[in-house]
Amino acid sequence: MKKITQLICVLLTVASMNAQQEKGIMGYTNWLNNWTEFKPNKVDYGEANQILAGNISVNTKLLKRNIYVLQGNVYVTNNAVLTIEPGTVIIGDFETKGTLVITKGAQLVADGLETDPIVFTSNRSMKKAGDWGGIVILGDAPINKFGNVGSYNLDLDPTMTTYGGDNVASNSGILRFVRIEFAGKKVKGLDTFNALTLAAVGNKTVLENVMVSYAGGDSFGILGGDLNATKFVSYKSVNDDFKFSQGAQCRFFNSLAVRSSYFSSTKDGSRCMEVRSFEKKSETDFTKKQTLVVASNITMVNDSENIKADIQAGLVKEAVYVAEGASLEMKRSVISGFNPAVLLDSKTEINDANLKKIKFEEMYFNLCNGNIFTEYNSNNEDLESWYGNSVFFNVYSQSDNKETFIDIFNPKKPDFRLQLGKITASSGK
Repeated sequence: MKKITQLICVLLTVASMNAQQEKGIMGYTNWLNNWTEFKPNKVDYGEANQILAGNISVNTKLLKRNIYVLQGNVYVTNNAVLTIEPGTVIIGDFETKGTLVITKGAQLVADGLETDPIVFTSNRSMKKAGDWGGIVILGDAPINKFGNVGSYNLDLDPTMTTYGGDNVASNSGILRFVRIEFAGKKVKGLDTFNALTLAAVGNKTVLENVMVSYAGGDSFGILGGDLNATKFVSYKSVNDDFKFSQGAQCRFFNSLAVRSSYFSSTKDGSRCMEVRSFEKKSETDFTKKQTLVVASNITMVNDSENIKADIQAGLVKEAVYVAEGASLEMKRSVISGFNPAVLLDSKTEINDANLKKIKFEEMYFNLCNGNIFTEYNSNNEDLESWYGNSVFFNVYSQSDNKETFIDIFNPKKPDFRLQLGKITASSGK
């Protein structure tokens, strides 16, 4: 009987330790190892020996033995499949601002390996955010625009850039173990490209282990669709790390956003996560589903070594922004080093209906100048009272990032998992 009791105690201790590890990105090992690159400007990817240009209208395979340069706007059309071997390097051309567009019905199968990821990067000797366009994937899953049709053109061919439909199970291919570096070109007089745009992408599309670093625009732009995303990494994006809009229905899991006080923009609309139901009310069909993001085990961190000074200097903003009509259910996630952690749209009334649509449970709010506020309102007592209720198990701390995470400042293999036992702090603010 004594041995059984001892075994139960050991199991309970292990379960408790594992429970502590469950906030933020998780895994028994550091899943960032091998396939990620946190100093992409230091890597020599070699010279291109193949050109990708124009339209790809038949099934095509890119081979690891070649290095490809993406010139201008390249469209995969006619329901063709573009397959990319693990380890292949595709270089976005700076002069022509190379951009890869997967049109509706076509597929991109970029299925890399942990030890042999597929890399999209810049061809400049001194690489910078926005050197080239990015990757645009257009599907036929639902969006909430009138007519179920949107267009992502900027400087693209408008006949090639429509997206949307009624196919929830749409399959635009596979992105797995893929890096996208220095994308997000600025289009004069218009907007900035996302490094990766997922427009009306359906839930049969595989989206795992995708790293975007130094994006000139948003790292991940998700417009409508119905998708599952896991192990996404956004590193030092200029604008948003993860932006959801146009009725996106997304299950978002085990992902990381790292911002920098001195690199990420401080302008309005530059955050770790932005959740919107629409861009323009006049184009939105409110009889359709509005944006719903169910996010768990997300880590959002400002990697500054002096957060308080950077906040005082006005270099740090909120981590999460939830706009009018959108829904966010966030659990077991970490927000560390922001001003404040969460901001709700000023048009969002604080009432039971809206509080049921915007959920924060089992969270770890750390080193933030305030937790949850309504935009333009410095009095957040009602929100603190609501989300601070013990039923939500939210934890508040003011611990240094070095103490909070396992090895955040390791230049080659950083580890953004929480240090074991760091979330045993009381839930009091």
